[in-house]
Amino acid sequence: MRVLVGPDTDDLAELYAVPPDRRGEPWLRVNMVSSLDGAATGESGKSGSLNNAADKLVFDHLRSVADVIVVGAGTARIEGYRPAGRPMVVVSRGRELPEGLRDAPADEVLLVPLRDPAAFKRMLVDRGWTSILCEGGPSLLGHLLTAGVVDELCTTTVPLLVGGEHPRIVQSPPVDVPLRLHTLLESDGTLLARWLL
Repeated sequence: MRVLVGPDTDDLAELYAVPPDRRGEPWLRVNMVSSLDGAATGESGKSGSLNNAADKLVFDHLRSVADVIVVGAGTARIEGYRPAGRPMVVVSRGRELPEGLRDAPADEVLLVPLRDPAAFKRMLVDRGWTSILCEGGPSLLGHLLTAGVVDELCTTTVPLLVGGEHPRIVQSPPVDVPLRLHTLLESDGTLLARWLL
């Protein structure tokens, strides 16, 4: 475990590298943010209202090293997703992309149902996307965890208490998923963790 104070942008590549024994293999990483009292959204009803500079730094780095970004359609719609400069897969039961992604070229944004998470992950790998970044939301994370296809969970815990009724980062029937803390960073009270499954 590495515990550091204040993430250094020069070290993020090393701090968030895939473990040496798994390099070259498919790697599905999920990145989520929450308040100290467990809310996955802030006052605006968006996770974006919880973000701060430290979270944004890691968020941008994880996107920069991913082959593909996976996101649930509800999250993409609520958070106002736009094309990200790399392939994006939107997971949805419906047939229409969220508004901000509808004008994206077909080779940049795919709309895919999630019937079998293991088959879904294989489909991504078969396209050559072995470094997979999922940005939620809570229901999608629940499905992926239940199926055992997540390799890493990156969490940001911001030093805020929001109270009220908000989703947590996992929305699913009860799950029992053991995690191993790999790295813990702290920046002005924000805790950024890497958990391996």
